[in-house]
Amino acid sequence: MNEHQRKSLLERVNRESATVGAAIPDVIEVQGEEVNLREFVFEIKRRDTIPAGEEERVQQAKKNLRRERIERVSKIEDNEVSYEEGEELAKSIIGIDRALNALEGLKRGTDIQTEADSKEVADQKRWMNFLKKVLGHDGGPRV
Repeated sequence: MNEHQRKSLLERVNRESATVGAAIPDVIEVQGEEVNLREFVFEIKRRDTIPAGEEERVQQAKKNLRRERIERVSKIEDNEVSYEEGEELAKSIIGIDRALNALEGLKRGTDIQTEADSKEVADQKRWMNFLKKVLGHDGGPRV
């Protein structure tokens, strides 16, 4: 692979919008082990939140996917593959990124929901304290 092709592939896998319209691979080899990636991601995303028992599994999967991405990008950076192999690696890297985005999006959604619930509880407490004051149930003077 020539330098221009190598740089083109690297630019493609590092582009912010690379995952737009990209598909999550059905099966991918991660750390020497075949993983049904699409099935795993959709299984986790079907739930509104990550169950406590699944949290460690999801975190480990994300860690392994990040490691695999780094290894695949390194093969392109170090010019260890032909252009055709680089094309396949780039496609798989973008698929890994798509899966990571899906899993990260779920995590953020969980955090946002928890924060929203906490704010709602705090708002209700403030409202109840206000009503107690106004109605004179707090032991202070009536307003």
